[in-house]
Amino acid sequence: MWKLYVAALPANGWNWIAVWRRNYLAWKKVALASILGNLADPLIYLFGLGAGLGMMVGRVDGVSYIAFLSAGMVATSAMTASTFETIYATFARMRAQRTWEAILHTQVTIGDIVLGELAWAATKASLAGTGIGVVAATLGYTEWVSLLYALPVIALTGLAFASLAMIVTALAPSYEYFIFYQTLVITPMLFLSGAVFPVNQLPGAFQHVTRILPLAHSIDVIRPIMLGSPLVHVGLHIGALCCYAVVPFFLSTALLRRRLMP
Repeated sequence: MWKLYVAALPANGWNWIAVWRRNYLAWKKVALASILGNLADPLIYLFGLGAGLGMMVGRVDGVSYIAFLSAGMVATSAMTASTFETIYATFARMRAQRTWEAILHTQVTIGDIVLGELAWAATKASLAGTGIGVVAATLGYTEWVSLLYALPVIALTGLAFASLAMIVTALAPSYEYFIFYQTLVITPMLFLSGAVFPVNQLPGAFQHVTRILPLAHSIDVIRPIMLGSPLVHVGLHIGALCCYAVVPFFLSTALLRRRLMP
């Protein structure tokens, strides 16, 4: 049994690139609409809450509320872009379009496909997060060089959430089940992780929960970088994001192997 699961892991270190490239070539045809769609929701939060609520809130942690919010929206945009790409587009390629079935007739393994899909979702997350960062830098809420420093963390955030979403994709019988992940996991995480208000404003019990959330680890690195604040426990936050990226990858590969190759 163990040998069967090992056979589903990536065959080598480069097969996944073919999967990534296939998704990129398909995406190019609708690139503009895709980018605008990924930017719409966080921009609404940024200007809706930042301009409206910001007038009442004033300054948060020594900076304007909209500057505080913009850093949270960069991480949130990466989270939502990679999550939606994985639970909807990836699921469609696996089931409705049967793209995976065709790919599996080549030398590519399930692990190669999953790795390529995760890399592609992380790419889209990087584009979405960078797009929000560009808006923030243009409006003067962060420095351009700070945004450059944040890019690796944005990509890692996308990879971590894509990996988590791949587990949901592996288990979901149909599209209808994804709404539970969106409403019960992704949306609460947005409000518990310090994206729209400081975590220290939460009740004590919720603050303990926040410490294990991947979005909170992402924000705790991206926000200080963008706002020029000291980085605290950066190794812990990056390590946590790496764990969220790696461990679900192996779990989802095993689940998909059982689902697709019983």
